[in-house]
Formats: sequence, C-alpha cells, structure tokens
Amino acid sequence: MSDTRESAHHAKPFVYESLSAKALHFSIGEIQSRMQLQDPHALDLEYTRTMMGFLLFLPEPGRIAMLGLGGGSLAKFCHRYLPRSQIQVVEINPHVIALRNEFHVPPDDARFAVVRGDGAQFVRSGTPRCDVLMIDGFDRDGLPSGLCSQRFYDDCFEMLQPEGIMVVNLHHDHPSHQILVDRIRRSFDGAAFVVDDGELSNSIVFACRGATFGQHRPGIVRRPKNLHRVAAEQLLAAFALVTSALKDQRP
Repeated sequence: MSDTRESAHHAKPFVYESLSAKALHFSIGEIQSRMQLQDPHALDLEYTRTMMGFLLFLPEPGRIAMLGLGGGSLAKFCHRYLPRSQIQVVEINPHVIALRNEFHVPPDDARFAVVRGDGAQFVRSGTPRCDVLMIDGFDRDGLPSGLCSQRFYDDCFEMLQPEGIMVVNLHHDHPSHQILVDRIRRSFDGAAFVVDDGELSNSIVFACRGATFGQHRPGIVRRPKNLHRVAAEQLLAAFALVTSALKDQRP
C-alpha cells in the first residue's frame, strides 16, 4: 500500500495556538498535548509530569522506549534532561510525526529517534529491550484495542530489562479502566500501582519487572541523583503524588 493511501487511514490532528500555548487536538474538546510557547521543553500537563515519576526508581535509565509521540512533550523532556538515555519513540500516525517541528521535537540523532510503526508490533518484537517503556498511545477514538490487550501487556513485560518499569497513561473515567489495570497487574505478577493525577482526568499505572518498587523506601521526596534542578522543580509535586500512591497501595 502506498504511503498516501496508508496515511488516509489515520486521523489528521490540528494545532490550536493561543497567545501563550500551542496544543495538538484530534477534536476541539480534547487536548492531546500542549506546549508553552515561552518554555517549549516544559511539561505543561499534569499527567505528563506524573508519568516522569519513574525517575524515583530509575534516575538514569539507559534506554527509554515511548509508544505515542503526540506533541512530543515527554520525548523533548527526556531528550533534554536525561542526556545519558537512548530514546526511541514509536508513532503510528504519519500526520502526527509531520507536526514534530511545530512542537520543537528535536531531530533524530545518535541517541534519539522517532520512528513510524505500530506500538503493539514494536513490543512484540522484543528488541531492543528497554529500562523504561512509556505508553501514551491515544488516537481520535481513544485507546486502540491493540495497546490494551492482555497479550500486549504480556509483551511489554517481556520487552523490559530486569527491574525495568512500564508507565501507562489511561483515562480516569474509561469504562474499562479497572479491567485494564487488572490486566497490567496480571502481566506483571501484581507489581503495579495506580496514580490518579491532580486533575482527575488521567490515571497513570506504574508496573515493574522485578522488585524495583519493593526496594523503594517512601520518605521525604528528594531530587533524584544527577537530575537537573530545572527538571526537578517541575517534577517534585508529581514525585510526592507517586510516592504517596505507592505507600497507600502497599499491602
């Protein structure tokens, strides 16, 4: 199938720009991503800051894989503030990738790449294994069925390095929310917990392959080792939220 015909199968997002921000939409009622014009690398939406809570457990991951580019907020943040990490972003929609320059997504280089592909097929391949797998793969119709099946979460588990972490963005009010959380727990042998972001619109699930969470000792939230001060200032409130959720959900 030609690229033109294949592109026709994917919804075209649009960009809405105000005096202070630029946002990516599939519909006017829902924001996929938002960027502050004065600070393009900042994480503007609460749920993206919550997803970065994996730094509490893995402050310097060697390899990060992301399913879903959107406006590139997480990709940009990791590229700027985790200079020792290899980052690969998989995005199925060519129209989303075409807007990467609009949102200041950095060009591909030796440690950063945006590739077009199916996220479910990517994790099924199992290579290269990653330390952190971030999943934020919503499209115009919501969460694709291929990115929330039991088989998919099983494949995610297999793709992680020992002690690796998966972070998944779910809609807080999705009718199958609890079913999806249960699937993740099943795939990860119960090593998962849920953090509802401060806006009560997104629900972030953290899951690990191994004993990573059990080794964490909740206490005073401090800046992770070697994390840039600017990044830490953005994330400290989210770190507190993650730490509290982990403590509350321990048996």
